Amino acid sequence: MRMRSMVGQGLHNTGFSTIRYGLALNLLSIGRLKFESYEVENIRPLVTASPLFSRLLTELGEQKLARVIGATEMITGSLIAARPFAPRASALGSLGAAGIFATTLSFLATTPEAWQEKRREPKLSLAGQFLVKDIVLLGASLLTAAESLQAGRRTQSTTR
Repeated sequence: MRMRSMVGQGLHNTGFSTIRYGLALNLLSIGRLKFESYEVENIRPLVTASPLFSRLLTELGEQKLARVIGATEMITGSLIAARPFAPRASALGSLGAAGIFATTLSFLATTPEAWQEKRREPKLSLAGQFLVKDIVLLGASLLTAAESLQAGRRTQSTTR
């Protein structure tokens, strides 16, 4: 019975590490891409249709907005990865990631290209299919935020 418990705990720990560092790697990689010209073109339909981002687009321009988004994603990914030595910073990064993915999911409602036209029932387009994966990333962000907050509390209580 104890062996099953140890296996279960090992799977749990490995799963959380995979979620955390996979999330961080995704944000770092996707953020870096925002500095490439083709990625500026890829996000154009999303940001122009978004009420929040269309204003920023007007103020900053496409390239600068993409770089701000990219830098934010890279900083957020770095914070998430900092969990072993800064659990509270990691929790902040995870909450920031939750905000990023919730914002990305809002594009499903604001971007006409996210849906196939001329269908009776709503069907996702390729752009919509790309966006819907962020539901899983949002969940991962919330899980890593909760775990990091718990670790931060444990660290704080042991240093008192």
